[in-house]
Amino acid sequence: MAVFDPYRFASGLSVKNRLVVAPMTTWSSLPDGQIDPEELPYLRRRAEGGFGTVMTAACCVHPTGMAFHGQWACWDDRFLPSLKAVADEIHAGGAAAVLQIHHGGRQCPPELVHGRPLSASAIASPRANAVVPEEMTEEEVQTMIRAFAEAAARGREAGYDGIEIHGANTYLLQQFVSPHSNRRTDAWGEDRLRFSLAVTDAVLAAVPGFSVGYRFSPEEPETPGLRMADTERLIDALCERPLDFLHISLRDYRQGSLHEEYEGSTLDHVVRYIKGRLPLIGVGSVKTLADAEAVLTMGAELVAIGRVAISEPEWPQRAVEGTVRHRVPVRDLGTVLTVPRGLAEKIEGTPGWFEAEEE
Repeated sequence: MAVFDPYRFASGLSVKNRLVVAPMTTWSSLPDGQIDPEELPYLRRRAEGGFGTVMTAACCVHPTGMAFHGQWACWDDRFLPSLKAVADEIHAGGAAAVLQIHHGGRQCPPELVHGRPLSASAIASPRANAVVPEEMTEEEVQTMIRAFAEAAARGREAGYDGIEIHGANTYLLQQFVSPHSNRRTDAWGEDRLRFSLAVTDAVLAAVPGFSVGYRFSPEEPETPGLRMADTERLIDALCERPLDFLHISLRDYRQGSLHEEYEGSTLDHVVRYIKGRLPLIGVGSVKTLADAEAVLTMGAELVAIGRVAISEPEWPQRAVEGTVRHRVPVRDLGTVLTVPRGLAEKIEGTPGWFEAEEE
């Protein structure tokens, strides 16, 4: 069964199967950006549950990039013990550990960034109550490029097996790629890929020979906004670099384009466009073993499991048995599913996000 076949990346990193715990926000770290010890059993249990790779929640590379309350951080060497604790727990559970590095840009709540969200341009996000960010100066652009590279080096020092650059989900890197959020007239606007590629090159230079991947969102709903042509240009540029993988961000692996007319799903289209130049991690509402197999059949090399990895820590085993739990026991999230407090509170406070067991 392909889902449980091992995989070896070009960097030499080998994983025991094609199943990845998707990088998911937990809202659970300590106020100073250190990992909360109660989050460690959550990660270890998913590793012990049979997943080949566990990706961490987005780890912030600079104090200006905190996008969530309870986000953890990697912008200074003082975070090395925190970073190492996570890598060690994932390894103890038998999985490869990948650190996702991130800056929230204009998506950062002002109270987390001293009232100064930054972005490519001074254009507010198209969401309720969004504030207008400050356009980054040349000095700030260069600072963020260095911050990503330094964070990657800390990840390697802390014992991770790989790094994922978070260029998706409307955060800072995507804000530079998108025509909605990047309306600069300097070189960083004339070529909207320049910042993301500069970050990628800096990370690769900081950790030569290491496993590095890039996560991207293929489209945005707004106009102007990211379109498939932009993403194809980005894919072409990334495929010219010695990356280990690309990781698409989708709500559902079966979904079609928001704007384009082409045959099949967006995942199908992207796989065909990549043409095997780099391995792809597929994702999006993967709940059953048949879903995971479908993603691999489409041409992705690995498949990331999101919400169902929260509601079913032993998903790989239960998927084979056909006993996956789709409803979460909300009252007992911490004890039954080993979910940290911040994530449990978010699930309890967001009706409809997870199907709950009946009282």
